Amino acid sequence: MTAPNMSKSNNNHCAEVKDDTDYLTSAREVLKAEATALNDMEASLGSAFLRAIDIISKTKGRVIVSGMGKSGHIGHKIAATLASTGTPAFFVHPGEASHGDLGMITTADTVFILSNSGETSELSDLVAFASRFSIPIISVTSVKKSTLGEAANVALVLPNSPEACPMGLAPTTSTTMMLALGDAIAVSLLQRHQFSAADFHTLHPGGNLGKKFLKVADIMHSGDELPLIPPDITMAEALLVMTAKRFGCVGIIDENGFFLGIITDGDLRRHMDPKLLAERAKDVMTKSPTTISPNVLAVEALSIMNTRSITNLFVLDSNIPIGIIHIHDCLRAGIA
Repeated sequence: MTAPNMSKSNNNHCAEVKDDTDYLTSAREVLKAEATALNDMEASLGSAFLRAIDIISKTKGRVIVSGMGKSGHIGHKIAATLASTGTPAFFVHPGEASHGDLGMITTADTVFILSNSGETSELSDLVAFASRFSIPIISVTSVKKSTLGEAANVALVLPNSPEACPMGLAPTTSTTMMLALGDAIAVSLLQRHQFSAADFHTLHPGGNLGKKFLKVADIMHSGDELPLIPPDITMAEALLVMTAKRFGCVGIIDENGFFLGIITDGDLRRHMDPKLLAERAKDVMTKSPTTISPNVLAVEALSIMNTRSITNLFVLDSNIPIGIIHIHDCLRAGIA
């Protein structure tokens, strides 16, 4: 038995699309409707939103996000966004909750439930459980006086905006508002918890996000790899070190290990002379060259090297060289 072809339905509620222009018009109307709803929601934010943020920020356990159907799909994303921005959270399916997964929820948690109507029957066991054990409930619904809205400690009420579907049935505008509201909550909590770029990197070590937050210290060369020489060494000896270390440069340090300058291929060309090899390193070096801190993002190091047309940066800590980074190190790490 084959499934019916719903696209050929004679449902008179759907406007007949005649050509590509009609498709574009329809698409633009959807975006207009959802944009209007988001503007209305932005204007409606107030004390209830602040109470929700306060409850979540004081939660010692986790934020338990739940919802059924399309609201559930949005809930999955909200839980993931919260967790990735420093607010521990996970999604519990309301159907599974009724069959044992209520055991995942503790009295230290906060329950965050999404339901456009506020009357989703599958949520009743979850609401009853949270109420029984005095677990805070934050609801997101379009109907404040619904069962869910009345049961919640804080009800975040969505504006009365029509769905973008021409029949007014498919969750479109409502789920867009839920998703945006979840983002607003996550970012507000991020700021309240003073969640830093370093914290973000800790939770996003993989993929492109992880690469963006690599620090110079993560990819620099250190120890015996460093091409370092004293200031009174001859250029003949300096060239041997430069060749052996293969960075195309050497750093000059004093007897206390403090950084004095650098000699690069460019410096050699500028001082090209029959007597060059007999000169002292301190007389050829470039004083006060561009350097970098180990805690700077590697992407910033790459930007500096590109901007200044250089290929190396010595990494200094309290003016003592602890590493060197080459532009190829950034490229090998996938930073571009």
